[in-house]
Amino acid sequence: MNKSNMPKLNNVTDFKCGYAVVLARPNVGKSTLVNFITGQKIAITTNTAQTTRKQIKGILTEDDAQIVFIDTPGVHKPLNKLGEYLHEQSTGAIDDADVILFLVDITERAGKGDIWIVENCIKKSKKPVIIVANKIDLIKDEGKKEANIISYKTLFDENLPIIKVSAKTGKNIPKLIETIKNYLPNSPKLYPDDIITDQNMRMIASEVIREKIILNTKDEIPHSVAVLIDEYKTENDIDKIKATIFVSADSQKGIIIGKGGSMLKKIGTDSRLELEEIIEGKVFLELFVKVKKNWQKDKNALKLLGYEE
Repeated sequence: MNKSNMPKLNNVTDFKCGYAVVLARPNVGKSTLVNFITGQKIAITTNTAQTTRKQIKGILTEDDAQIVFIDTPGVHKPLNKLGEYLHEQSTGAIDDADVILFLVDITERAGKGDIWIVENCIKKSKKPVIIVANKIDLIKDEGKKEANIISYKTLFDENLPIIKVSAKTGKNIPKLIETIKNYLPNSPKLYPDDIITDQNMRMIASEVIREKIILNTKDEIPHSVAVLIDEYKTENDIDKIKATIFVSADSQKGIIIGKGGSMLKKIGTDSRLELEEIIEGKVFLELFVKVKKNWQKDKNALKLLGYEE
């Protein structure tokens, strides 16, 4: 066979791979976007700010590219040690970025939080930016939609690409993915094809439990709770997990336990059912609750709970 007629093999010169960092103010839909793109829940989602507390990588592998999405905590001015850690998790990810996805809420005009992110994080990085206008499914008024988009465009000196999407329904996500590929370098894959996240099961279990606490206790607990996995082992095809829920006040412990232990039982059941879905197997989950006063301001406590590098 003539070599010129042989099919080309996939190699570094025709395959792209790199990092897309998702930056946004809290509660705009970063985790929902990454979950949709990877096709699996890898980050917890609630309507509460600061739900995401660590960088979480979601990996999309296609025939011509591998995109490593980095889901970051919502960017905001830090108010305590935990806030400083969250800020470092967000801004530190920028150093690795090949492109920044500035995720904004298209149902609202640019606010102080968006301006702060642009001025203090994005412009200082000098990295290429795509404005991703999320929640397009929630706005029908074309005039309002365009006015809101202009409010985000004017935060930048240059004319940036804007992709209008719905992280919830998937509208225009393929267009976003193709746009991201334009910014990636030619490079071999960083991860095998079957890997979709860098999170291990201890991390996932901790986050699932924290999500169920937030969803069940609403506004009473979220910013004061952390979950530590004390033990995770597999015996006789059952994943056995022991976890401690830390809160910062005695009153919060009472809320989580509930009358006759009802709330803790509900949190445990919800967590176990979701974890069983994830591992496609049986889970035995034990939960304990401890008070660690003002842990968000305590450097040693933050280290214990995994919020210090």
